[in-house]
Amino acid sequence: MSEGILLLCATAASVGFVHTIVGPDHYLPFVAMSRVGGWSLKKTVVVTVLCGIGHVLSSVALGLIGIAFGVAVLKLENIESFRGDLAGWLLLAFGLVYFVWGVRRAIRNKPHTHRHLHADGTWHSHEHRHAGEHVHAHEHAPAGSGRGTNADSMTPWVLFTIFLFGPCEPLIPILMYPAAKGDTGGIFLVAAVFGLITVSTMTTVVVAACMGVGSLSLGKLQRYSHALAGFVVLACGAAIKAGL
Repeated sequence: MSEGILLLCATAASVGFVHTIVGPDHYLPFVAMSRVGGWSLKKTVVVTVLCGIGHVLSSVALGLIGIAFGVAVLKLENIESFRGDLAGWLLLAFGLVYFVWGVRRAIRNKPHTHRHLHADGTWHSHEHRHAGEHVHAHEHAPAGSGRGTNADSMTPWVLFTIFLFGPCEPLIPILMYPAAKGDTGGIFLVAAVFGLITVSTMTTVVVAACMGVGSLSLGKLQRYSHALAGFVVLACGAAIKAGL
């Protein structure tokens, strides 16, 4: 292995790490959706890893196609820029729809409490929700967790689709050097290092954040948890569109 390829691998590793850390869209949507969907840590990791792999491989595929057909770096970067805009719009749309759905769900599920006088002279409270639920007042499961809903089952697929369009702009120029040298092995090695660091960084941040967020209680805001999650995704889309 040449010294140039080793240097490129180190560059790919550092760029992949920074690219992921400075882009909250790489981890915040997973943390938010994991929390409100009641995902297990295993499911959260699987969804994050699959989305990360799709995110990297789509750019690798584009780079390989460009190399095969001799497309200039500038043109490939323009394509990646277009994909970035598309991913931003998709995040905005998904976040907005989820936010509106979450607000409507919170309004419909607004709890109200009834007190009943038992034969022994004691009062007992029961909490009712407008969605047809009857919840005992000392229930421990978080209200509005969304477990088992159609929205929850579709969310991983929506995120995966969005991340397929999400570009890895810094990867394209890094691949050009081994491509110019005709080093196919170097191309795949640099891409593999970039992908490994990107996906592992995404997963590490998501797991750490989920473990921290999982211990937090929203209290009375719990029924707005879906709306808050939608707002987080919406904000990530807005950040992408703003060039942040």
